[in-house]
Amino acid sequence: MRAVIAEDSVLLRVGLVKVLETAGFEVVAETGDAEALLAAVELHRPDLAVLDVRMPPGYTDEGVRAALDLRARRPEVAVLLLSQYVEERYATDLLTGETAGFGYLLKQRVADVEEFIDALRRVAAGGTALDPQVVSQLLMRRHSDPLDRLTPRERDVLASMAEGRSNAGIAQHLVVSESAVAKHINSILAKLDLPKADADHRRVLAVLRFLGVG
Repeated sequence: MRAVIAEDSVLLRVGLVKVLETAGFEVVAETGDAEALLAAVELHRPDLAVLDVRMPPGYTDEGVRAALDLRARRPEVAVLLLSQYVEERYATDLLTGETAGFGYLLKQRVADVEEFIDALRRVAAGGTALDPQVVSQLLMRRHSDPLDRLTPRERDVLASMAEGRSNAGIAQHLVVSESAVAKHINSILAKLDLPKADADHRRVLAVLRFLGVG
């Protein structure tokens, strides 16, 4: 798996290179700004792009705009965004589109190397990895709706789904059986009145409704 990195902090960029190499990625390019990242993607056609939300020259939303550009022009490239703080508006903009092969994590997660590597691999494989704080922040602005029908355990399961965990991952995280997770998910889908569709599509719809972007 080939990866490119865009992070203006040299120390963090060096650390990211080491972590990605430990995870088995080949880092084919590392840059300090979004424009150079987009050029690197065109040149190297990587499997994964890891980038900061705020980068030169404006330190506002350069990384987000680059991520949206990649999602539109190079959907085959998985994207993992890193941010110092929860940027709710940016997260919402990104989650209104295709969420496969997408991750949004706070930079502090890099310190937990094992968990960060798991997120990298999940995103590169076409999954989703959302920081629990991002999920919580988006959830805070919700009011009375079908989500209120969920039990506390069902909300825990749905939050884990929003973080990108598989049924097995949810079971391990919540210390329950996979069959229990499956039952909770079926109950969640029923309580949210989601239209009949294939299981994977309904699962995505449930997560989007949970995050308030669908």
